[in-house]
Amino acid sequence: MTDTPARLLSLLSLLQTPREWPGSELAERLGVSARTIRRDIERLRELGYPVQASMGAIGGYRLAAGKAMPPLLLEDEEAVAIAVGLRTAAGSAVSGIEEASVRALAKLEQVLPSRLRRRVSALGAATVPLPGGGPGVDPELLAVLAGAVAGPERLRFGYQAGDGARSRRLVEPHRLVATGRRWYLVAFDNDREDWRIFRVDRLTDPQPTGVRVAPRELPAPDAAAYVARSLRLRAETHQAVALLRLPAAEATRRLGGAPMAVEPVDQDSCRVRTSADTLEWLAFRLLALGCEFQVEEPAALAEHLRELGARINRAAGG
Repeated sequence: MTDTPARLLSLLSLLQTPREWPGSELAERLGVSARTIRRDIERLRELGYPVQASMGAIGGYRLAAGKAMPPLLLEDEEAVAIAVGLRTAAGSAVSGIEEASVRALAKLEQVLPSRLRRRVSALGAATVPLPGGGPGVDPELLAVLAGAVAGPERLRFGYQAGDGARSRRLVEPHRLVATGRRWYLVAFDNDREDWRIFRVDRLTDPQPTGVRVAPRELPAPDAAAYVARSLRLRAETHQAVALLRLPAAEATRRLGGAPMAVEPVDQDSCRVRTSADTLEWLAFRLLALGCEFQVEEPAALAEHLRELGARINRAAGG
């Protein structure tokens, strides 16, 4: 490659990949001598790019973090990915980054080639975000929590529960989980000796204690699964018990993955225990089994089924 500017851009593109490049490999990729590579590395350093070199048999070149951020060279797919990410961040639950995301997106779109600008614009026009009503989260607060997670380090903070009760908590942070317009901290609560999730927007005055701790094993496949399960259990405020005129094995088969506990009563019947966030969903879940059943509790579910039966009877002309 004899065109020096083009060769420098190609070299910079390779160095921006997070790995160490042997000089011989760079020379082979660019079709030049090792001496030319050394000369080009010096040119990049003069332009402000902090290229580090290591000696030895496995030594090579890598681009290190500098005091200032020099221009980046992005492949087409990388540029589109960043633009999409900035559009998403513009509607983020993290307070204070929306305006910065819009400014960064405007700068990026200004220098994008027309072919990529059309792709980004088409994606933006075709995508409609679902408005969220969640509160914003301070990015500095997230940074403190992330640092404690990375430690891992015990953390103290103030917390306001859903019912308004305030408390000071001492926890061992495990992960931050973002879901919709909410951020949650998954942590082991030292005072309660159990795992908990905390809404980050209800958390105040986080104070790292400086006490490092060994990571604990989360009672779930991962933090996202733990938060999803915890939120589902919190939402399920209605508990029901019903007697089904159905063998336990058949009831289990018909239930599939529905959250119900099946207890055999005799050969032809079983008792199920289930929960849901509404009486309507509990009624649908039982009716969908396609068998005779009797609600044992709660009384409100039995009353709802009577009203539902009356409406169905009227609809059928009864």
